[in-house]
Amino acid sequence: MEQVIKELVEHTNQKLSTLPSKTRLLISVSGIPGSGKTTLARRVTEGLNAVSKIGDVAAMIPMDGYHLTRATLSAMPDPIEAHARRGAPFTFDPVSLKLLIQQVKAPLEEEERLIYAPSFDHAIKDPVEDDIKILSSQRVLIFEGNYLSMGTDVWGDIARLFDELWFVEVDRGIARERLIARHLKAGLADTREAAAKRADENDLPNGDYLVANGLKPHRVIRSVEDQEYARSG
Repeated sequence: MEQVIKELVEHTNQKLSTLPSKTRLLISVSGIPGSGKTTLARRVTEGLNAVSKIGDVAAMIPMDGYHLTRATLSAMPDPIEAHARRGAPFTFDPVSLKLLIQQVKAPLEEEERLIYAPSFDHAIKDPVEDDIKILSSQRVLIFEGNYLSMGTDVWGDIARLFDELWFVEVDRGIARERLIARHLKAGLADTREAAAKRADENDLPNGDYLVANGLKPHRVIRSVEDQEYARSG
């Protein structure tokens, strides 16, 4: 894992060095639920900042902030289905996500200009507006989320805005076990059976949809089975 992160950090730094000083490098990290994309994105972001000589040069932006709120799901024609399928493409707001990516893709200005992105509060299970601050000095933005390499509808427009698409590949069985453990830990299920049902009926079908409709990534990273990856998305 350490060698993979080192190589990705070196690759990203080299790519950044070829860009004009007012241009950002936008990378997406996608994969099926339980693939480990969150850990990969975070580790690469931390690695870039650790070797930077000018302060934080990278930031990670999770797609989770673009979940539709629980209130919005409750107002849908079939609220029970909407809540049960939370995490499926239709339970996100890709239009707002696209607007953010277009905003950060614009050439940087001479003066500091803060841009804000939403986060997701797992305690209240809803997004938090303007919770992630994006600085002008952060020229590498690593977005992570299931559908950031998908080619359909607005998601396809989003994917094509990135400079590079990274896809984290994982065995379906490993992803399933990670999801079961995650759902139990987060209190989304009381029993292993209930957690497995959620994985089998929502998470893994969502991953299958991504794989069936994904664009060809620039890089495929194989997920490894270590303790940190086992906890990640």
